[in-house]
Amino acid sequence: QVQLVESGGGLVQTGGSLRLSCAASGRTFRTYTTGWFRQAPGKEREFVAAINWSGSSTYYKDSVKGRFTISRDNGKNTVSLQMNSLKAEDTAVYYCAAGVGLSATAVMPTAWNYWGQGTQVTVSS
Repeated sequence: QVQLVESGGGLVQTGGSLRLSCAASGRTFRTYTTGWFRQAPGKEREFVAAINWSGSSTYYKDSVKGRFTISRDNGKNTVSLQMNSLKAEDTAVYYCAAGVGLSATAVMPTAWNYWGQGTQVTVSS
């Protein structure tokens, strides 16, 4: 069992940066693929980025490539999402997720096993 708690969301202007963090409980966290999803009002939850258990493989939604960077620290049981050059369309609730035996390219939310409660990111123009 893994519990995930996100932090770091907030209000930022267009072009600004935020760093989201996800703290995980459970000693098996280091064996899980972890990822970030987001959900804007009235829209479905969508994949943003993922990283495999060792950190050797990452995958990003096309619209965030070059702006967002996912990383993890297995010693601290954390995964982070550095978001730069933020745009209004990045506004959403961001969720941390963990999955057993997943590829970092698993973009469907239904494939993931564990979810955090979410943190709001609002980008104002």
